[in-house]
Amino acid sequence: MQAVRETQLQGLQLYNRGKVRDVYDLDDHLLIVATDRISAFDVVMPNGIPDKGKILTALSVFWFHLLEGIVPNHFVSADVGDYPAKAQAHRELLEGRSMLVRKAKPFPVECVIRGYLAGSGWKEYQQSGTICGIPLPAGLRQADRLPEPIYTPATKAQSGHDENISFEQVEQIVGKETAQRLRSLSLALYNRAAEHALSRGMILADTKFEFGLSQGEIMLIDEVLTPDSSRFWLVREHQPGKAQNAFDKQYLRDYLETLDWDKRPPAPVLPEEVVEGTRSKYIEAYELITGKRWNG
Repeated sequence: MQAVRETQLQGLQLYNRGKVRDVYDLDDHLLIVATDRISAFDVVMPNGIPDKGKILTALSVFWFHLLEGIVPNHFVSADVGDYPAKAQAHRELLEGRSMLVRKAKPFPVECVIRGYLAGSGWKEYQQSGTICGIPLPAGLRQADRLPEPIYTPATKAQSGHDENISFEQVEQIVGKETAQRLRSLSLALYNRAAEHALSRGMILADTKFEFGLSQGEIMLIDEVLTPDSSRFWLVREHQPGKAQNAFDKQYLRDYLETLDWDKRPPAPVLPEEVVEGTRSKYIEAYELITGKRWNG
């Protein structure tokens, strides 16, 4: 099974190439193509995960539909037949791994919501009893549910790593009214998504949303609630006091931690069993969240 690591779509203008997505400019729309690239520790691996881009696309489309009553989003269609003719010429490659979306000007803020104590939040809490400077009750364990979900915004530093920032800094960046709106929308989206996840036997521990402005309207953009941007756990396996078995890139990170690699490019080639194990995690996440069999 071949992984699609990069696209070169003749006749289309490349707008941006990210860690995972190749984005093409279609005038007042964008074509987002999810490749099978995968990154860990901010380094893109030399081999991809077959079908990963299709799984991410299908999950984003599922969530855009589920959440559209809370805030408008940029999604237009994932049907290649709806794309402009110059894009339809690449149907075979685009089928299942692309979305036509409205253009928006992204806010330079990542809207992170944490419902459970994990990751960098757990590290900070152990040192100071806070997450991103927000005080939390004493005595919480790793993977404990927080008293209520908290908004911990971040911004991209020059190095490409996310940097946590305060709510006051968000107000300075986007203005007070917009900062409050982004926070309330993020919490509403998280609560609705967490409710759905729970109905499927899953815990949405944390996630990040991105928003943009289109014709004066705030829209949900980018990908949404995928294993690349969120931490999902199984309810039946949830045991606070230790790290949880997550449906994200943790499986890959755990493998890389066993190697003598300094986490700088070039990354090591992934063995077939790690590729297949990672792919299985993404497929399982899709099937659990949507209730549908993966037949990609």
